[in-house]
Amino acid sequence: MAHDFSGPVNVFHERRLPETATPAGHAALIHAYDLPVPVPRNLSAIGTRHRIIEGDGWRIYTPRHAPEATLEGHLTFALKYEGLDLAVLKRLFMAVKASEIADLVRLKPTGVYTRRIWFLYEWLLGKKLNLPDADRVTSVDVVDTELQFAGTGESSARHRVRNNLPGTPEFCPLVFKTAALDEFIGQDLKERARAVVSEVPKDLLARTAAFLLLKDSKSSYVIEGERPPQDRIQRWGRAIGEAGRVPLDEAELLRLQRIVIGDERFVKLGLRSEGGFVGEHDRETRRPIPDHISARPKDLASLVKGLIAFDHTAENELDPVIAAAALAFGFVYIHPFEDGNGRIHRYLMHHVLARRGFNPPGVHFPVSAAILDRIDEYRSVLESYSSRLLPLVQWEPTEQGNVNVLNDTGDFYRFFDATPHAEFLYACVRKTIDEDLPNETNFLKNFDQFRAGIESMIDMPERTLNNLFGFLRQNGGRLSKRALENEFAELTPDEVSKIEELYSSSFGDAESA
Repeated sequence: MAHDFSGPVNVFHERRLPETATPAGHAALIHAYDLPVPVPRNLSAIGTRHRIIEGDGWRIYTPRHAPEATLEGHLTFALKYEGLDLAVLKRLFMAVKASEIADLVRLKPTGVYTRRIWFLYEWLLGKKLNLPDADRVTSVDVVDTELQFAGTGESSARHRVRNNLPGTPEFCPLVFKTAALDEFIGQDLKERARAVVSEVPKDLLARTAAFLLLKDSKSSYVIEGERPPQDRIQRWGRAIGEAGRVPLDEAELLRLQRIVIGDERFVKLGLRSEGGFVGEHDRETRRPIPDHISARPKDLASLVKGLIAFDHTAENELDPVIAAAALAFGFVYIHPFEDGNGRIHRYLMHHVLARRGFNPPGVHFPVSAAILDRIDEYRSVLESYSSRLLPLVQWEPTEQGNVNVLNDTGDFYRFFDATPHAEFLYACVRKTIDEDLPNETNFLKNFDQFRAGIESMIDMPERTLNNLFGFLRQNGGRLSKRALENEFAELTPDEVSKIEELYSSSFGDAESA
């Protein structure tokens, strides 16, 4: 059967091109085989000019880049210029006959691209093509490390390739190499954090670390729109402090869910047995209005197994922050539990960073606090994939106001482009190292100076001293008339003046830190 690889277009899947051009690579394959997949963030086309044009998620190549209008032509173009989109490739391989792929390999048995295509077909579908093992030729990487981040790779003698995919067929997000990620990695934030910590006395560092844990725990609940009691915040903070101590497995995920939920009476613990979505309900009909639809219950066991395998593989291969982003955002898209997914998703960032030794010993970066500071960007990053996934999910409402997914969506949670997520998490980690860690340490130093000055002047209980500090901080370093007439009416004018001078000398311009 011949497939229409289309001609010049202005719009592709509701996305305008910078100029009229002919889709190529993944875009051409999606069109020709009518593949029901989330459209990749970045697409390619062949234009008429003799220079490459980029914009609005498109790269318009010159006529000399044009591939043959065939399955092999566009597959080769995709692997050469676009990198891997495993969701597109798997749906493509499901749509073509096995003999078509086998014929490509027979025609070019030593070809760099045909051997990669051959391996990917068997890896993604778990089916062996009717082909003899490859002749002895130089092995080639499955993932082009000029385009995407990859693992170290294990050789496949059958295909003469190095399988440097960072995950398994059950879960394998990929991240593209970008200028932003190159810059983050070049800054060596791991060593920068250690340099900051090395200048802090041990007792002060312990107090800083304890405050940052509490700050992160509280922020994680605030992101979810919750205001839990202090004991739950502290309990979750203690859990974050233990992140990375044990390898990830299903029992550990269930343990974390129990800590997050606390009260188990109205939430079924463990993997969901029903559908799930993020969004609202229509006020009148109670019909779901989803912003994101979670993975089907029947796919959860496989997806969670894939998450765990990815975490174990990433321990020694992927950059720690990139691995943390792929794992954590993959988890939240899957949404395996009825409740607690958001907090566990952010916990997994701590888990990977701590497990890989990215944090200085005893310190956990307040990633949730950094996320809360840029909450709109966080939601935008989440939607960078959810908005492309949602149109592909066929569903019906249930009587309970939930969703029942009608089509096979598992692959859309296994394979996604985690590049925006990695860039976002790196920005958050940098903020915690450059701002939160030194700011909190400086604040505690200044507070110790302030407390010592007060104690040398007046015998005051800790609770009263903290209250005094609170009034000064709220009022720009001055005691308000209300404070002077009530809680601190016993202070003399001279004491008030000295206290305000002490606050100013201790904190200066840092009173808002």
